[in-house]
Amino acid sequence: MSIIEPIIFFSALGLGAGVLLAAASKIFYVKTDERVEKISAALPGINCGACGFSGCEGYASAVVNEGAALNLCKTGGAEAAAAISEVMGVDAGESVPEKAVVRCKGDCEAATVKYDFEGVKSCAAAEIFYSGFKKCTSGCLGLGDCIKVCPQGAISIKGGIAVVDERKCVGCGICVRECPNGLIAVRPVTNKVDYNCMSKDSAKNTLAACKNGCIGCRQCERVCPEHAVKVENNHAEVDYMLCTSCGKCAGVCKRRVISVR
Repeated sequence: MSIIEPIIFFSALGLGAGVLLAAASKIFYVKTDERVEKISAALPGINCGACGFSGCEGYASAVVNEGAALNLCKTGGAEAAAAISEVMGVDAGESVPEKAVVRCKGDCEAATVKYDFEGVKSCAAAEIFYSGFKKCTSGCLGLGDCIKVCPQGAISIKGGIAVVDERKCVGCGICVRECPNGLIAVRPVTNKVDYNCMSKDSAKNTLAACKNGCIGCRQCERVCPEHAVKVENNHAEVDYMLCTSCGKCAGVCKRRVISVR
C-alpha cells in the first residue's frame, strides 16, 4: 500500500492539472486573425526590423490590425509586397528595391594609419582607442562588424574597407546599425550617384589622413543643376529626393569621392 498510494495521488494530481490547463486554454483563448499568419509566412523571416516593427510577425500584425503600409518589407521587396497585397486584397503600391552602400574609400593605399591595432578584431572595440587606428576618425576600420551581422553574406573586406555586393544585398539595414562610424546607408537602387566620404575634418587634415577624402571644395555643389549636392560638415552629401543621377558632380570631383553606378 505504501507504493500504491503515492502513485494514485500523483496520478490524480496530474489529471487535475491537465483538466485545469485545458479549461484555462478554452477560457483565455485569443482568436488569431489567419491573415496575420499568412502574411508572416510570406515574409523573409529574418526579423531585421527594417520595416520599423519588432520583426516579421510584428509587421504582419501591424498590417492587419493597425493598417501599416503593405510595402515596408525591404528584404522581401516587391515579391513580399505582392504576397501581402493578395492576402489583404489591397494594392501594395510601388516598392523600390534598396541596397546598402559604405561611404568610405579610405582603403589601405589611401588611408594613413596612426598605430598598429592588435586588440579584438572589432570596429567598435578599435573605436574606443583614440577613435580608431586611422588618422581619419570617420573612416571604415575594416574589422568586419558589419560582416558578422549581415544575414545575406553581402559584405566583405577589400583593401581594408567594407564593400557591399549589391547582387546579394537585400537592403535590410542591419549593417547600418552596426557601424560605429555611421558609414553605411541604405538607398534606393534607382539613385545612381554615391558620395563616398564622411570625413568631418578640415581640408588640410583630410589631405594628411586620406588620399581619397573629400576636402569640401564645393565644385560638386556648384555644378549640380538640381541643387541636390550640398557640402556639410566638410564633406559632400546628396539629397536623393532632388538628384536625377546626371553625374555632373562626379565629373568635377578631382578626389573621385563621388561616383556614378
